[in-house]
Amino acid sequence: MADPRNIVLVLGDQLDVDSTAFAGFDPGADRVLMVEAAGESTRIWSHPARIVLFLSAMRHFAASLRARGWQVDYRALPGSGEGGDHLLDVIEHRLRADMPQRLIVVEPGEWWLEQGLRDMCGRLGLALDLREDLHFMIGRGDFARWAARYRQPRMEFFYRMMRERHGVLMEDGEPVGGRWNFDADNRSGFGRRGPGPVPPPRRFTPDALTRRVMDEVSARFAGHPGSAVDFDWPVTRVDALQALEDFIAHRLDLFGPHQDAMWTGQPWLWHARLSAAMNLKLLSPREVIDAALAAWRERNLPLQSVEGFVRQVLGWREFVRGMYWLDMPALREANHYGHTRALPRWYWTGDTGMACMKAVVGQTLRHGYAHHIQRLMVTGQFALLAGIDPKQVEDWYLAVYVDAVEWVELPNVAGMTLYANGGRFTSKPYVASGAYIQRMSNYCDGCRYRPTLRSGDAACPVTVLYWHFVDRNEASLAANPRTALMAKNLARLGDAERAAVRDKAGELLQNLDRL
Repeated sequence: MADPRNIVLVLGDQLDVDSTAFAGFDPGADRVLMVEAAGESTRIWSHPARIVLFLSAMRHFAASLRARGWQVDYRALPGSGEGGDHLLDVIEHRLRADMPQRLIVVEPGEWWLEQGLRDMCGRLGLALDLREDLHFMIGRGDFARWAARYRQPRMEFFYRMMRERHGVLMEDGEPVGGRWNFDADNRSGFGRRGPGPVPPPRRFTPDALTRRVMDEVSARFAGHPGSAVDFDWPVTRVDALQALEDFIAHRLDLFGPHQDAMWTGQPWLWHARLSAAMNLKLLSPREVIDAALAAWRERNLPLQSVEGFVRQVLGWREFVRGMYWLDMPALREANHYGHTRALPRWYWTGDTGMACMKAVVGQTLRHGYAHHIQRLMVTGQFALLAGIDPKQVEDWYLAVYVDAVEWVELPNVAGMTLYANGGRFTSKPYVASGAYIQRMSNYCDGCRYRPTLRSGDAACPVTVLYWHFVDRNEASLAANPRTALMAKNLARLGDAERAAVRDKAGELLQNLDRL
């Protein structure tokens, strides 16, 4: 191939044919560069399903570009080692070989990668054309200007602004239904009878290309946590649209009321399972929201379900992306409580006697998936209560979930799950005793630990560590109106009971790997 005029770098989470990277693309003069770098799967100990998802989706996307007659320089495993296995090293090797006039790339989803590309192009004397990512419904600069109005940015105020700006669920300048937020209506458990029949999400049987990727990943990344045996995620634009249609048709109506509930053997329930496709840019947030609104109008779906779903896409997803770019790189170093304990080994195996953790970690290792409450109030809150080093927790979340990209994973984990940034954009640490898990799931049935006990041999580790957390942070919790009740409840315990909690917590924390 002749040296290109421009090289358009397409990253693994930028599989959008309408991307601004392709504006002005000349198939006769420009070339697309896509790189599979082994280091992207080994710098964090990635779940095989996550690796398969990215590589399969990338290869399908490259094939679709070639079908248009575009030049695509695709560096696939295992031959991407020119310059090493680090993504930036491989990119630099290709740029030195081709010496284009410009490197064109859409804003990456990782702070370190954007900085690395800037530094690389500076060293090479190469023009870097860094283009805005119009996949999102608010730009980074616009978000920063909005956030500058607040001492502590809050998603709820951002969400209302975005509803007004985009005219979503608005009527005559007011929110449809007279309320901005139906979250209070969307916290129901299932009760003893469980969820009943749940429409399963559409499965996407791996095609020949994906099967080849699965074989490569199995051979090259043997020993990584989890398995891709059950891999059935959408990896193309066509697949993603079918997944969206399936959710809208079969599960959106009941998504809202039970979106926080959990049940053994039911990994999907009424959840959308669209985040991976959206984070790869196979779906845009606009079309996802429009599909939900169209179904609401045409089928008179419950507003609490539609609003709850829209809030996750238009509100939280856009908000955490803005906060990521606003607060990096300090966000990665945040450790408000000074936690330093090592992540228990069973986070990588599911081999624990705690039924809730066994269920959620086991599901995660099998499917590369857990819904938001499983992540926040089971695996996440345990890590907070046990005082685990935030970086180790953040790395685990980035490794084991197929939808994990740093811009969304890091602020969710550091900011909301672990409170590592000290409440920069959340009003309280999200912690609860084992009674919350018992109310929202059936995980406690048959567990060797009892969620109502905070001391003794049968005491639930979640409950014990919750009270220990409240005990050691009593002053700060009492000073926060959102958590003052926790401190008041602690004050009702006698000295002997508080001492028993401390003793039991000390025992548990000395033996985290054996829980």
